[in-house]
Amino acid sequence: MTIAALEALTFGLGRLVEAADAAGHRLCLLTGNRSVYRHELARLAPGALDVVDVDTRDQAASAAALAAVPGLKGLINSTDTWSVPGADLAAGLGLPGPDPAAVRVLRDKSRVRNLLHERHLSRGPALTIPADPAAADEVLRQIGLPVVLKDSAGTSSRNVWLVRDERQLHAALHEAARRPFTGELFAEPFFAGPVYSAETLSWAGETRLLGVLSRQMSPEPSVREEAAAFPVALPEAEFARIQDWVARVLATAGHQEGFAHVELVLTAEGPELVEINRRIGGALVGEALCRALRTNVYDAMIAVALGLRPALLDAPAATGPASAFVLVYPDRAGTLTGWTGVDGLAAFPGAPEWYPTAAPGDRLEHVHDQRGCTGIVLTGGATAELALHRALSAAGSIRPLIAPR
Repeated sequence: MTIAALEALTFGLGRLVEAADAAGHRLCLLTGNRSVYRHELARLAPGALDVVDVDTRDQAASAAALAAVPGLKGLINSTDTWSVPGADLAAGLGLPGPDPAAVRVLRDKSRVRNLLHERHLSRGPALTIPADPAAADEVLRQIGLPVVLKDSAGTSSRNVWLVRDERQLHAALHEAARRPFTGELFAEPFFAGPVYSAETLSWAGETRLLGVLSRQMSPEPSVREEAAAFPVALPEAEFARIQDWVARVLATAGHQEGFAHVELVLTAEGPELVEINRRIGGALVGEALCRALRTNVYDAMIAVALGLRPALLDAPAATGPASAFVLVYPDRAGTLTGWTGVDGLAAFPGAPEWYPTAAPGDRLEHVHDQRGCTGIVLTGGATAELALHRALSAAGSIRPLIAPR
């Protein structure tokens, strides 16, 4: 039998192939752009999986491609962009999968914020506004400053503005008026504190907190992810508090099954939601989970796709090595010609590994969000803190080379 994946995250495809094999199934990837997976595909044995080239943004074309897959048993949908069409396709084909209506709620960040605010799980509401400078007065009146403006269905930190004064608010709204949006522009309160993410797995309403990932964001005004480490060594009471909070948040938002990557701010008053992603964490979060939990966590993704309760819900707590990774960005837009420093990574502690996300010749137009990332350095350590220091040291030696425009 075959399990299909409607696109996937950039990294983790090899682990997913192993998980499908372990379950006695073959993996089939539907993709509109093979180059996204070039690093993973290059490391897999020839014929390890089937790849079907199809315009995955065309739901009818994707449905036709899935109908042609022999012995289709399940559909994996591990991205934000394809979460709604993936849920619709699974339901249309009679495959196990989430309720499409629930997925639509989770894909709407403003709707989730208001749901949590109504249930007293967030101190701030969301306000949908037009991408127009004229909306400034309404934002000031109903939300106040500081405020965050963002796309209700955005990804990769695109179309996010952190605004602290009226001048910045008008500038952000002027810029937003020139941008395309996946969803709608909305405003929400800014919550002060360090950013983390809760990595969870749910089944039939039961949620397990697999661990907490630290997240280092760029200095303002850019809003992009710079580094992360897993698992954070939290005091037992704090871990339990996040476990209880995230379970209630996911239940309120309607997330009943599968992984979730729940971004949060640990404020002086407790956790506050940033957003919910109904998938395993991006970048190298999946790999960090596998190493810390000493198991292939993608087995759980296969189980959920087959409509089975994941064994990972009952697995021991993380006892394996900690991991950290740093995203490497260029200092300006242009054409990537290569990197300096990659060949010297072996000299650093923590067994650094290089995961390129771009290739020489790629044009990099956006350097203030994750689209500008050229590669990721992954290191290990006895603790997340030690692993992160090692990752920062190793990544600091790498410089992307950018040709003039």
